[in-house]
Amino acid sequence: MERVIQAFRQAKISSIDLMGSTGYGYQDRGRERLDEVFAHVFGTEAALVRPQWASGTHALATALKAVAHPRQAIWIATGMPYDTILPSLERLRSEGTGVILVDPLKDGNPDFSQMHPTCGDTIYIQRSRGYATRRAWGRTEIEPVARWAHQHGAQILIDNCYGEFTQTEEPGHWGADLVVGSLMKNPGGAIAPTGAYVAGNADWVERVAEELFAPGIGKEVGATGPYLRLIAQGLFLAPQMVAEALKGGLYTSWAAENHGIVSFPTAQDHDRNDIVVALHLKTPDRVIAFCQVVQSWEPIDAFAKPEPWDMPGYDHHIIMAAGGFVSGGSLELSCDAPIRPPYHVYLQGGVNRWHTKLAVDAALDALSS
Repeated sequence: MERVIQAFRQAKISSIDLMGSTGYGYQDRGRERLDEVFAHVFGTEAALVRPQWASGTHALATALKAVAHPRQAIWIATGMPYDTILPSLERLRSEGTGVILVDPLKDGNPDFSQMHPTCGDTIYIQRSRGYATRRAWGRTEIEPVARWAHQHGAQILIDNCYGEFTQTEEPGHWGADLVVGSLMKNPGGAIAPTGAYVAGNADWVERVAEELFAPGIGKEVGATGPYLRLIAQGLFLAPQMVAEALKGGLYTSWAAENHGIVSFPTAQDHDRNDIVVALHLKTPDRVIAFCQVVQSWEPIDAFAKPEPWDMPGYDHHIIMAAGGFVSGGSLELSCDAPIRPPYHVYLQGGVNRWHTKLAVDAALDALSS
């Protein structure tokens, strides 16, 4: 929290900076200062914070396109990434960029023996567990990879979604060259209505800006409309909101284990690097039932009954319980799962630990009845 406050103080943001801009967004002083705030918070030289990004996946696709080159490689150090980024990686592969998946070791640590980057390659790290049960990565895992990659002339790109503010530092403090995340997750504080951010080395951030907008224009455009104040206020609240999500996640693990359900991470694992808890429910019917009960405890659309469907960007049917105030806002309590073995359900967020407790207790009791 202190680093966030210091970032606002140093950027000298005033009330007039929160008014936003229209049209091309030229000379939007508030936008420029908010970029400074994000750079300070994430421990980097520069940042790009824009509502023009529709999601974290959109921002990641933009960043990958900006750093990838034919005849060079992207080494994915955390194994199979989240489903929605796979089409972007396949597109890059078809254009001549190597894409190599490297599974972590059995203990969850990076497997250096399987990565052979050369100068100009990119090491891609998905910090959160995604639809997997491996542990989320923090400083212990990321900092050695960054140091090792730089020795080989490679750069580090971090998918930071679900990981922001779970620790007292961010990947930029650990040597990452680019850090990417969604404002509809942790750093939006459940208030930012849309957008994403990229923070990192100034030249790489500029490359991403030119990929998002146009070469020669880059960071100088991008109207903020009515969003700038909400993004700034959401960032201010984010550390507290993420703390609530972490507490709700700890309770979820404890309660699930008391019901005989395996949790990833376990209730004993207090050092968490994302806000996601995976529960092994064993059958599709139990996954669906769990999500439907969580939905019934949401503040919005509690009357709805989610069913698995062909959600864009996924190869399997997906069921999603999500009844927050921001559509797709994963810092608010949500629960989703692919309908595929081994039938895990993934619960994330919860800006009020008591809301998480109510929903989780009801869902677990429904499975036990």
